[in-house]
Amino acid sequence: MAKLVFLGRLEDLAGGPEREVAPGPLEAVLATLPVELAVALLGDRVRIARNGELITERGGIVLAEGDEIAFLPPVSGG
Repeated sequence: MAKLVFLGRLEDLAGGPEREVAPGPLEAVLATLPVELAVALLGDRVRIARNGELITERGGIVLAEGDEIAFLPPVSGG
């Protein structure tokens, strides 16, 4: 299995901090999630980290067995 980790407001949308998923192309994995969550995860301002390293190019991400993909929402504050 692979793991998706949701931080900040994304955790609320996901209904928890993480979810185990079958390995495969990220697009296929996201297609199994609720639409509202998948749309939020694909937002331009959401950063993605794979196994602790930020990913700059989103296209072609394929999750392997044991991978952890973290979704980092934009930081707000004042």
